Amino acid sequence: MIRPRRNRKSPAVRALVRETTLSASDFIYPLFVHDKDVNEAIDSMPGCTRWSIDGLVKEAGEAYALGVPAVVLFPAIAEHLKTPRAEESYNDDGLVPRAIKALKAAHPGLCVITDVALDPYNSDGHDGIVRKNGDDLEILNDETVEVLCQQALSHARAGADMVSPSDMMDGRVEAIRESLDLEDHENVSIMAYTAKYASAFYGPFRGALESAPKAGDKKTYQMDPANAREAIREILLDEEEGADILMVKPAGPYLDIIAQMRETTTLPVAAYQVSGEYLMIKSASQDGWLDEKAIVLESLTGIKRAGADIILTYFAKDAASWLK
Repeated sequence: MIRPRRNRKSPAVRALVRETTLSASDFIYPLFVHDKDVNEAIDSMPGCTRWSIDGLVKEAGEAYALGVPAVVLFPAIAEHLKTPRAEESYNDDGLVPRAIKALKAAHPGLCVITDVALDPYNSDGHDGIVRKNGDDLEILNDETVEVLCQQALSHARAGADMVSPSDMMDGRVEAIRESLDLEDHENVSIMAYTAKYASAFYGPFRGALESAPKAGDKKTYQMDPANAREAIREILLDEEEGADILMVKPAGPYLDIIAQMRETTTLPVAAYQVSGEYLMIKSASQDGWLDEKAIVLESLTGIKRAGADIILTYFAKDAASWLK
């Protein structure tokens, strides 16, 4: 009789035959930062914080000491700095450049990644520049890409190791790569949001940054959740345009897309366990229905098993501690 259970009979045997191993080095820790001297709890994401720059440096350092190699920054921008053309997004003295410099000064070995998109800075709350035609909104692609290039350059000048365009504008990876190279930032990497879906799972994040669209939605630039083959087209384009890492967002509901991306490209694949996924786990755990540690590690293992080399997760610091 064939007995597969022999490979499950003890912790030692299970460890020997385990196909997928999770470690702190798999994680990127998303962190929120604002231009205040205090740290503020985020109502929509219990356990997450809008950090002051000092608080950000401390939190990133604690995660780095646990083996988390990278953080990605998301700024909460003061309302008076938001404009239709998002000029604050490329201010060299702005919040993100100052945060980058502080992180690199305190933790030189930490990989600092920045989000490149206009929604935190755009008074319309969109990832791109908006043209209004009566009640209709048009997100201007090429005009947006020009601003994204300036934003990426500002982050590179401040010392970012990697920029991560999350806007889903056409052609932005190639344009950013060319801009970085022309200004001698050829060593700054690009992690592209390659298959970013127009998902209902982003709600808590928009609460964290107060960056929800003032009107309309993001369905003309983010992908239709019903589509899988379309992701292949985006993979091939971002790879050809010079991306160094490709990303799927969200992660949990799109494991098939992660697997498809892994089969299509030789580049590293990242997946973003987004705010809605985080909040569902957190809420069910706080109510006692789930074991938080067990469910977090299982969910992250599932994302890695699907083919992700890198996982962006708000649980990065906790998971690193549990794995350690």
